[in-house]
Amino acid sequence: MSSKTIQGSPGYQKHSISPRLCYYRPHSTGGEMSFAWEVSRSMDRRPRSLNPKFFYNRAGSLLFDQICQLPEYYLTRTEIKILQRMQDELPGYLHHNYRLVELGSGSAIKTRLILDVLDGMQDGVEFFPIDVSEILGESSLDLLEAYPRLRITGVMDTFESGLEFVRRYGGGPNLIAFLGSSLGNFEPHDAQGFLRQVSSTMNTSDLFLIGLDLVKERGVLERAYNDSRGITTRFNLNVLLRINEELDGNFVPDNFEHHCIFNPDRSRIEMYLRSTKRQSVSIPKSGLSLDLEENELIHTEYSYKYTVPGIRSMMRGAGLEICRTWQDARGYCVVLASRRPGRTGIRRRATAHPA
Repeated sequence: MSSKTIQGSPGYQKHSISPRLCYYRPHSTGGEMSFAWEVSRSMDRRPRSLNPKFFYNRAGSLLFDQICQLPEYYLTRTEIKILQRMQDELPGYLHHNYRLVELGSGSAIKTRLILDVLDGMQDGVEFFPIDVSEILGESSLDLLEAYPRLRITGVMDTFESGLEFVRRYGGGPNLIAFLGSSLGNFEPHDAQGFLRQVSSTMNTSDLFLIGLDLVKERGVLERAYNDSRGITTRFNLNVLLRINEELDGNFVPDNFEHHCIFNPDRSRIEMYLRSTKRQSVSIPKSGLSLDLEENELIHTEYSYKYTVPGIRSMMRGAGLEICRTWQDARGYCVVLASRRPGRTGIRRRATAHPA
């Protein structure tokens, strides 16, 4: 493997794995410092919290892959079915050769459904996965084997910085994919701001594909985040193990319980770690010594659920125009949008209907 700085990509180091696979990583080695600083900021006040992006170290990512296969966790299966159904219609909106830019590609199961469409239409496909965690593992090598004309350029950075990197990188147009209802982890104000940032990085020919979960019956939602096998519990507790490993913390996971409820007034799933006893915890690299009360909660994730009118309003407010929505009977939808005024020049098949 070789590495070098590429002119026109200031602040990043290029690591070449093969002629068809490389990734860019910020020069700064401040990942640990950023983790330490964010943990310090969010845990040194009440109510205490941890950002859900810190779930996804290697162990957490593997646990999440297991969650996606659980019978209670409908989101992944439902989104895959919608993506399979829309494969015949998506080409009607792709009037150029597109490169795929994916925010948080994970194990790339859903990525393949989009690559199938692009690979069937184009002489070659560029794929830019953006993720803060390691994104060039076995799944990337499997993709290169499955798609001989594919080139992968990974960006190991935050979604916001990664999108700006891709904008400066040049080329395109881009099909930006943000799947898995990940937007639901943002507070509404932050979600709106994030969508505005996505819109601001898009050119007129770019498209944005996003998966969103809709409000549904409370029992269905709570079962999805409180599975009978306890894998979501392990996933939630893993963030404490990560703090122990990377920040020299001394959390005892057995002193915490997974706690998850649906808040109908806020239309969101709320996930916490609950302290089962009074205890003291230190996190040296964050400069913290914490005294936790019995039943004190550490917030680890919100997952907002949406309505179709709310999605339309949110997209308009971010400067995005919906081209098409695909929805299933279980209350999940995938939205294709463009930057406003976005329909200029977009070709539709007769089978495609506006949202």
